[in-house]
Amino acid sequence: MAISRRAFTRLAGAAALAPVTGRAAGRAATIAYAGSMGLLMDRALGPAFTAETSERFHGIGRGAFGLAHLIAAKTLQADAFISITSGPIEVLQKAGLVGHAVPVASTAMVLAWSPHSRFRKDFEAADAGAHWFDILEKPGLHFGRTDPRTDPQGRNVLFTFDLAQRYYHKPDLIRRVLGRPVNPAQIFPEPSLLSRIDSGAVDATIGYESGVKSLKLPFLALPRQINLSDPAMVADWYSRAAISLTVKGRRQTLHTQPLVFYACVPRNARNPEAGRAFVSLLQSRKGQELFARYGYNPPLGGPV
Repeated sequence: MAISRRAFTRLAGAAALAPVTGRAAGRAATIAYAGSMGLLMDRALGPAFTAETSERFHGIGRGAFGLAHLIAAKTLQADAFISITSGPIEVLQKAGLVGHAVPVASTAMVLAWSPHSRFRKDFEAADAGAHWFDILEKPGLHFGRTDPRTDPQGRNVLFTFDLAQRYYHKPDLIRRVLGRPVNPAQIFPEPSLLSRIDSGAVDATIGYESGVKSLKLPFLALPRQINLSDPAMVADWYSRAAISLTVKGRRQTLHTQPLVFYACVPRNARNPEAGRAFVSLLQSRKGQELFARYGYNPPLGGPV
């Protein structure tokens, strides 16, 4: 029987969120993680975990805020959760499901583009000092990002542009490049966005250096004044960035957080021993070597 692509996507999503049951439940670890970590998890950390523990790795990669709300609502049970920024961890702390989370890696925001884009030469000639944003305004350029209502990366794109408006003295930059904070023409699911850029379906994005390096996409490093990588700049500069979003019917004003990846084991984990073993792997020398191999930077700061 033929099945439509939309129906297949719904079925695949439901299967990914279904709890592990039956005989395999005791021999599997369900790991929920920020979707940008997909390649690292599937090709490196997941296999390394299975090799060390003989536990089956069951990974779920989605927007970290979306995953946190599913876990908090007890719709999804995860043995370990890895978030980008501390915001999704705070969702679980408020729900009483997490005491603390440990930093395991960090990254920065960069401008990445498709090697197949017809604007490729324009990007290659750009520099971080200025003018990179002029390319993003060119007619016909397809810019992609993730949903800021559910994904920290989507919010961090807005924060980066907010800071860029201040840094480059371009007060209308967000309106001219992004349009509305939630612009359906630009928004894609996190796991598919970089793949779309890699294939040329999307021309460019502002995203995590770690994910961009994992796919070996060409990119431009942005000044630390706007790339959200330096915790020392939070109090005096990054904290000036603010966005307003309607999330679950409530208008919120949000502020940025350093781009640090945090890992935790929720209190309602089905297999907490496996969850703790996975977090230990992330903190180990082996885990840190794998993070570095896939373009991630060392962890910064302490537990949250």
